[in-house]
Amino acid sequence: MVDLSVKLAGVELKNPIIPASGTFGFGREYAELYDLNILGSFSWKGTTAESRTGNPQPRIAETESGMLNAVGLQNPGIDAVIAEELPHIREIFQGPVIANIGGFSLEEYAENCRKLADAEQVKLIEVNISCPNVHQGGQNFGSGPRSAAEVTRAVKAAARQPVFMKLSPNVTDIAEIARACAGEGADGICLINTMLGMRIDLRTKRPLLANRTGGLSGPAVFPVALRMVWDVYEAVDIPIIGCGGVSSAETAAEMMLAGASAVEVGAANLRDPFACKKIIEDLPGVCERLGAMKLSELTGGAH
Repeated sequence: MVDLSVKLAGVELKNPIIPASGTFGFGREYAELYDLNILGSFSWKGTTAESRTGNPQPRIAETESGMLNAVGLQNPGIDAVIAEELPHIREIFQGPVIANIGGFSLEEYAENCRKLADAEQVKLIEVNISCPNVHQGGQNFGSGPRSAAEVTRAVKAAARQPVFMKLSPNVTDIAEIARACAGEGADGICLINTMLGMRIDLRTKRPLLANRTGGLSGPAVFPVALRMVWDVYEAVDIPIIGCGGVSSAETAAEMMLAGASAVEVGAANLRDPFACKKIIEDLPGVCERLGAMKLSELTGGAH
């Protein structure tokens, strides 16, 4: 029998499949479709200090091999998530939860981590450093190694749980940024976030998204995400969560062979709400074909 269990910074998951932040909400809708306890974990919707209504509509656009989103971190705010969503999560999922947090200043990132200190079910914090730094002209925190290191230092000083820094692919050298995060004590890396893209409506001759650009996700980004996971695995010695275009047990296995210890599934959930369930069911067969009776043995196996 294939052992699907994996570990992330000392946190044991029954399998490596994690619905990605932004595609799973807080689990409420998916819990009506299947038992969420089959999941390794899930990363909740990106949460900021204050509630956010997000960007104007339209903010979703399809592409031939993926989707664009410019939702804009719509969320109820960290206090509401802790007071209202966490109790409900405990009712529908008994495993470890990953809290995805964002921020527009170093103090906001740190304060969000401090507020999660007593959230017992939150075993990992995933720090989205694709947010704009309002104190430095709006440039994203994840756009360079120095700012990424500053966020890492701030959240490590504030967090009780291990922290995984979620990196943006919209950079020149993602491995350099991963090294900067690791140098400040990051417990792990998650990559990739979405890639910048846009579409134009031929009827109006205007961008389809009200925000003009959005984050591209889905199968189109998988080869890029895989290459970046490979590069970061070569650069740092901390666990990696691979994300970007994973839609099957086979692509999940590819991510692990490239260096991921676990895998997040994003856009595939929006196309098929049973995507994660199917991937978990198919993983043992893929492992057997690869001659691996323990799934964690695949991590980095292609290097």
